[in-house]
Amino acid sequence: MDFSFSNLDKGRKAMRKGFLSVFGFALLALASFIAGTAEAVIHGVNGPVFNLTAKEGRVVTGDGNSIYSWGYANGNGPMQYPGVTMIVEQGALVTVNLVNRLPVPVSIVFPGQAQVSAVGGAPGVMTREARPGETVTYRFTAEEAGTYLYHSATRPELQVEMGLVGALIVRPSGFNGAAPTAYGHIDTAYDRETLFLLTEMDSRIHEAIEMQGIDALANTNFLTRYFPNYWFINGRNAPDTMAPAFVGWLPNQPYNSMPVMQPGERLLMRVISGGRDLHPFHYHGNHAKVIAKDGRLLQSAAGLGPDIGPELFTIQAVPGETYDAIFQWTGKGLGWDIYGTGPGYEHECMDDSGDGYDDVTMEWCADHGKEFPVLLPDVSDLTFGGFYSGSPFMGALESLPPGQGGLNPAGGFTFMWHSHTEKEMTNYDIFPGGLMTMLIIQPPGAPVME
Repeated sequence: MDFSFSNLDKGRKAMRKGFLSVFGFALLALASFIAGTAEAVIHGVNGPVFNLTAKEGRVVTGDGNSIYSWGYANGNGPMQYPGVTMIVEQGALVTVNLVNRLPVPVSIVFPGQAQVSAVGGAPGVMTREARPGETVTYRFTAEEAGTYLYHSATRPELQVEMGLVGALIVRPSGFNGAAPTAYGHIDTAYDRETLFLLTEMDSRIHEAIEMQGIDALANTNFLTRYFPNYWFINGRNAPDTMAPAFVGWLPNQPYNSMPVMQPGERLLMRVISGGRDLHPFHYHGNHAKVIAKDGRLLQSAAGLGPDIGPELFTIQAVPGETYDAIFQWTGKGLGWDIYGTGPGYEHECMDDSGDGYDDVTMEWCADHGKEFPVLLPDVSDLTFGGFYSGSPFMGALESLPPGQGGLNPAGGFTFMWHSHTEKEMTNYDIFPGGLMTMLIIQPPGAPVME
């Protein structure tokens, strides 16, 4: 059988032609749940005991395709891509029971964790493996806070590609959800956090296994001449990255990745490169300070906090590595009053603390009263994105033509966060899609969904 891209699915050309209408429909659907909501925590399962099941399922892509895949399910739940985000506290004895419902042996390794024991199954190259129908139990003590990757160590070049990968988050000892820190130091404090687990897929591999079994790969060069055509954040590609967590039409892809925050807040970005390729993850609007790498604080001496962490506008996410970064947006130095000027925009800038900002709105008071520096074209001359509120000012909603806008009802500032490798912003060569999402900076007082 010919598994070349041109012959994999003859109906896909028609699907591609209709993608723009599919994408437009998806954007309209987003309006029903974006309205002034943000997620302040990362979705996952709290430990320290986890029951995972390796099983098969399908991953839905942003262009309407679906790909046969494997994943780590939560107990008897559906196959999940990526696997369950496991959340534990530093010092916990973590137990992971892996049941294998796949036709091949599978396993799990936990990079960054010391002295992992494994019981059951059969010996493998890197750890004990669960053969079909078997169970392996892994145990380790989560000694260091941080963001970590876990994945299958059984033919990882194939099984990670098929979906056997996930995230492990270790919160610092004595973690306080009301005043959270990533590593226990005050300089790692944050208001909100978002996981960005970056992966990719070469659909030829998945289709060969689905149609002819795993032995079919022996007659191909797909693993040695790897050529991914789908890219994911938390198991989804755009526009589905912006859909709610646990949305019904993505039963095997429960996690989303659309950060929403307010001016002055600190967003903890947990970035994991979980595939084979490097992904330059770019976040418009500001630099972010990288505070840790591979679960280790970037500090020059113990207790100093992340004093040697760089400020970057793009994280070069190397395969297998993890990064923690703090992103903050204030509007400082934009050169205009972000809340508007003139009739209807009357407000004060009260810098009671002396830091240059209004203590409530986080407006940079040096820019208070400054008019917007350019004259916007007439509405009839503009092309509108779904996130445009009709106004350049935060919290303002202006009239738009029928059917335009609607995805930003709180009048926030929006920034596209995406891979800086442009091909990764597509779904099988169709733009927009892939490794892309949006950040919304909402005005203070906008409602927040936990």
